[in-house]
Amino acid sequence: MMVRVNTEKEERPDDQIENDQIDRGVVMNEWLKSAAMFTLRVLIIALFLFAASKLIGAFWAGILPVVLALIVCTVLAPLSTFLRHRRVPAALASIISILVFFGVAGFIGSLIAPDIVSHSQILYLQALEGIQRLQLWLQGPPLNIDPEELNNAVNEIANWLQNQAGAIAGGVFAGIGTAAGVAITLTVVLVLTFFFLKDGHRFLPWLRSATGGRTGLHATELLTRAWKTLSGFIRAQALVSLVDAFFIGVGIAIVGVPMAFTLAVITFFAGFIPIVGAVVAGALAVLVALVSLGFTEALIVLAIVIAVQQLEGNVLQPVLQSRAMNIHAVIVLVSVTVGGGLFGLIGAFLAVPAAAMIAVVYRYILDMLKIHAGERTADQLDFATDEGRTIAELEERESVYERRQWRGDREWAPANVASQFTTESSSTRTKPGWHKLRDSERLRRLTPTSMFTKLFDKNGNKDT
Repeated sequence: MMVRVNTEKEERPDDQIENDQIDRGVVMNEWLKSAAMFTLRVLIIALFLFAASKLIGAFWAGILPVVLALIVCTVLAPLSTFLRHRRVPAALASIISILVFFGVAGFIGSLIAPDIVSHSQILYLQALEGIQRLQLWLQGPPLNIDPEELNNAVNEIANWLQNQAGAIAGGVFAGIGTAAGVAITLTVVLVLTFFFLKDGHRFLPWLRSATGGRTGLHATELLTRAWKTLSGFIRAQALVSLVDAFFIGVGIAIVGVPMAFTLAVITFFAGFIPIVGAVVAGALAVLVALVSLGFTEALIVLAIVIAVQQLEGNVLQPVLQSRAMNIHAVIVLVSVTVGGGLFGLIGAFLAVPAAAMIAVVYRYILDMLKIHAGERTADQLDFATDEGRTIAELEERESVYERRQWRGDREWAPANVASQFTTESSSTRTKPGWHKLRDSERLRRLTPTSMFTKLFDKNGNKDT
């Protein structure tokens, strides 16, 4: 019996690694192909967003009342829901909620209107007196401005105003048109608020029946998250504004600033425009103190405003708004700046809620990505509705087959570099993140090829 001896020399793993080479151009072409496809996708998405923004701008006159009505509903919905649960008809509950809203607004207006009327004339005279003091100070040392030159400067300003009379008149007529538009918008907001309060609880069931199973479940979860985030923003901002108004009002009342209650109310409503509103309201309080009391009292009021705003910015807003929206302060500031620059006061007011809605959509997409990538299960995520958990569990089961299809017939698959492997632990700093990834056996489980594993082996020994 003859035994055949294999005379071919067995290729060692080291030789496999050395011979496993490819031209750099192939690698570069693959990278450029991936980059080109990614760039194309980004351009398509950017084009879609640009077209969507143009479409929203074209119909903004109709979209704005809907947005404002939804924001008002976040305030009135708890009362309307409470009344419906007490067997009050939905239409009557909506009317009562709106009447309570107008009653509170009218009560506040009745409190501040006499205050404004009684102090406006005094403040006007004090402002004139302050201007005269400023003129006398400019004429004295160290500036010693000639009174005639000062009068000439005043006359030039008056002439400029006269030359701009046509533009001012045009602005007045434009203001009348704007006021008419505002009245129409507020009327539409009122009507929409009534119907949203009356039939809002039926919207999600109708949406599920109209869009079908999967889309309806996703829409229910996403819209519920958006509604809770918007409601949380309004409540958090109202609480922050109330604290600002209380402490600033008490402080300026102790100093003796006139219209302290009115300034506190203005501070409360201005607080709904994050960052910018508080600064404007504080500047108004300092200006009233300067005109009515003098420079020293104005500095005291400025110190009070700064102290309260530091309490708001460093304690209240990070705690309350982070729970409601989980948005960094830089994003809030940029959103208010961009919104105010593009759309004025309305843009500044709606900037933070819009940013919060974008964040809600992003986080929901991220949750779905984690489920489809196998990084998380439905039980490890938080959901606002049972419908959201149901669709997440369904997609979790289906994602197993998706991942098998994505891997295909390839011998290896790209490793999932999780966060615990890419960052150092705060308690232990013994190994960098890539050491943990290499020693975790995760890469070895993903490929049966020994030479691929060899590249990540710590000591250069063959993996056993």
